[in-house]
Amino acid sequence: MTKYFDTLETRSDDERHSQQSAALMEQLARATSADGNCLDTSGVSGIEDLAKLPVLRKSELVKWQAEKPPFGGINTSNVAHIFQSPGPIYEPGGISHDWWRIGRFLHALGIGKGDIVQNCFGYHLTPAGSIFENGARAVGATVLPAGTGQTELQVRAAKDVGSTAYAGTPDYLKVILDKADEMGVVLGITKAAVGGGALFPSLRQEYADRGILCLQNYATADLGNVAYESQAQEGMIVDEGIILEIVTPGTGNLVEPGEVGEVIVTSLNPDYPLIRFATGDLSAVMLGQSPCGRTNMRIKGWMGRADQTTKIKGMFVRPEQVADLVASHEGIERARVVASREGEKDVLTVQIETASTNAGDFEGAIASTLKMKGAIELAALGTLPRDGLVIEDQRSYD
Repeated sequence: MTKYFDTLETRSDDERHSQQSAALMEQLARATSADGNCLDTSGVSGIEDLAKLPVLRKSELVKWQAEKPPFGGINTSNVAHIFQSPGPIYEPGGISHDWWRIGRFLHALGIGKGDIVQNCFGYHLTPAGSIFENGARAVGATVLPAGTGQTELQVRAAKDVGSTAYAGTPDYLKVILDKADEMGVVLGITKAAVGGGALFPSLRQEYADRGILCLQNYATADLGNVAYESQAQEGMIVDEGIILEIVTPGTGNLVEPGEVGEVIVTSLNPDYPLIRFATGDLSAVMLGQSPCGRTNMRIKGWMGRADQTTKIKGMFVRPEQVADLVASHEGIERARVVASREGEKDVLTVQIETASTNAGDFEGAIASTLKMKGAIELAALGTLPRDGLVIEDQRSYD
């Protein structure tokens, strides 16, 4: 296996700027060729002018998609799949070589020909399973499309087929390993590619103690790979197929290098030209280059949300979902979602201000609006804090 996925990873700053500026102009031409396009790019001649363009937010994209289904009139091509993410919002997916650019991350982890990747990302409606399967094929690995759940069967399959690598959320690998211990089964997984949630240092160390190298990437359904760890484990290296900016949350104004701000991404994927797309995630640029020799900019990874949206058990929970929960049940006066950790697992707790004394009354409403189950705590009328928070993240990311 070569050290780098391709020569793009070791370009000089000048080479990268020149080549990405040219790619940007081609991408803007694709974007503005769509029927009804109103993006004025007349003042843009390269990356240095990108901040002159408006930021595209998911709320706008949802509106566009309602008016012009399924992709809001964006000039898409080579679409093999249509995926749905919470919102709902719809994303195209391709099956061409490394369409989401995850192969770069898997190569950095050391996954390649001869590996069997147990892909435990979901294949139902959301694109995560397909994203990582596409990346595994790009590096020549074989995929076991395991999906989520059925842990005992996962253990048996991993043993029978000889899985050497795991792809999935950070927490679920521990569930599989603990079940294997309970069953007396020794697994051969030595590499783990995780995403969809925070990789806490204590959990990474637990995997290391088991002989598993665990690296994380930052990807979205809309954009594919945004940034990824290398084995140097010093920050996350920005993917070569995007242009990343850090701006003051809620604006399009660039922050100073090193300051925390919202991640804005322009995709250079010709099949789906998203320009200055606001992720809603917070991060900051890390100065200098990675010791691994990859020369692109680094960020500090996921540092929270620009709004109160948070990710629990690999799924986003948004303030509007909490509002929907309150509206869905006449017995709920107010609600607050709390994210915490227990035994290296995410825990969802829903605090409900109500006159009721039966938590079971609200289980169905919670499952239908938040799309997951959690503990329920009942609070007397008038006792939940009036501090503006509807989602409280109590997890420590240090």
